[in-house]
Amino acid sequence: MISWCGRLGDQQEDRLRSQNQGEQGVLRIVSVSLGSSDRDHRAEVELLGRKVIVERIGTDGDYGKACQWIRALDGKVDAIGLGGTDLYLVAGTRRYVLEHSRRLVESAKVTPVVDGSGLKNTLERETIKWLDQTGALPLKGKKVLLVSAVDRFGMAEAFAETGCQTIYGDLIFALGLPVPIRSLAVVNFLAFFLLPIIRRMPISLLYPVGEKQHQIEPKHQRYYQWADIIAGDFHFIRRYLPNRLSGKSIITNTVTANDLELLRQRGLHLLVTTTPEINGRSFGTNVMEGVLLALSGKRPETITPDDYKELLRQIGWKPRVVQFS
Repeated sequence: MISWCGRLGDQQEDRLRSQNQGEQGVLRIVSVSLGSSDRDHRAEVELLGRKVIVERIGTDGDYGKACQWIRALDGKVDAIGLGGTDLYLVAGTRRYVLEHSRRLVESAKVTPVVDGSGLKNTLERETIKWLDQTGALPLKGKKVLLVSAVDRFGMAEAFAETGCQTIYGDLIFALGLPVPIRSLAVVNFLAFFLLPIIRRMPISLLYPVGEKQHQIEPKHQRYYQWADIIAGDFHFIRRYLPNRLSGKSIITNTVTANDLELLRQRGLHLLVTTTPEINGRSFGTNVMEGVLLALSGKRPETITPDDYKELLRQIGWKPRVVQFS
């Protein structure tokens, strides 16, 4: 739980002051993540004639520190990304709010806080369509392990629409139950009963945060080995990663240079990230949603999927594809 949300320490205050010194007119987007601080990164890019600075701040699973950062950044940056957790889980037409994430989001009163869910439905559907239509990764008939459908329901529906044979790993990866789900109808049925309960649980019980993001425990190997394509959140994928990935493809979101080397060593054939590379790494969908929101000048409640599609078109977005030898 978020038990305390006071002020930042002196070191963090100095970091915040230095971050806010710079050119006028520059868009600043900061992702505050419950993940490991070892994955922190800062980059600059020019988009639609605007200089954009993006930064990730990991809090090593500390809810209080995440709350402090969000409060401290409120009103000082153009958008705040919420990383290492979701605000919403989606199944069919229903959307469920995670209680602990809601409290973090409400720490900001001025600056919009986004978790990437507003963009996932657009960006990840478009990624699956693009891969299939361009032939970069033909999908019809492929066997897909999607580690969580309620985290990426747009991707789940897109795989179904392109004729993939899919295992949805929500029970396996979030709850530790070795029970594969093989249809979206079953995902919807289970979500109706389970998500009203799960949404009140601490995210640390459902998702690798802090130090757990460094740990790999080869487990549930038969599902990895069955699949041609492993898709979804990278921390879920990495948590039980097999020693060998020969001939397999991964479709995911955020990877670092170290992640790329890990996948290379394990023999991965193809990596696709839905977010583009910025200075050597791909940032999360929460960062990209923050970037597009800041470029649009709109509030999260007013921006539409068509707005996101148009902005993606204007910046020349396409998925990042890395083919390993």
